[in-house]
Order: sequence, then C-alpha cells, then structure tokens
Amino acid sequence: MGASSGPRLSGMQKQVLSLYRGFLRAARAKSAEDRHQIESLVSIEFRRNAKEVDRKNFLYIEYLLRRAKKQLDQLRSPDIVGLSALNVSFSQTKHPTN
Repeated sequence: MGASSGPRLSGMQKQVLSLYRGFLRAARAKSAEDRHQIESLVSIEFRRNAKEVDRKNFLYIEYLLRRAKKQLDQLRSPDIVGLSALNVSFSQTKHPTN
C-alpha cells in the first residue's frame, strides 16, 4: 500500500533523483554555511540541466550522471567541505568541434 500515485519514473530518472537526494544527505554532514552553499549549488545545477539538456540525449545524461557520482563520492569525504561548479557549454555538447 506504500506505492504513490505519481507518474512512473524511468531508470535514468530514478538515478537522477537518487543522486539529488544523495547530495542533500551528504550536505547534512557539513557545517551550516557549507551545507547551505552545497544545497544551493546542487539545486541550481540540477534545475539548469533539467531545462537545458535534451531528454533524449542519453549519452550526455549518462556523462552527467557519472560526473555527479564522482562529485558525490568526493563530497562524502570528511576532508571535503564544499563543491565548485564546472560549467560545460551546452552548445559544445550538441555540436562538438574537433
């Protein structure tokens, strides 16, 4: 009876939500100031990617998931106090120039 009546999520959507929750949990272990900065940065990054990334661009989404998992692993370390943003131009992901 614990099932929600919300929309069914794909496996990739579940991974994204799991990562988001993981970042918020990891932020709880940091100081109040660092926690606020981490939560703000995570929220901004996830919202920006939700708007800018084409939902059918699976390769890029998988890349973002791998990058986020690495960042989350680093953030969980007690020696790490915060995060920094890495801006990758979205236009380069659509039409890379080599």
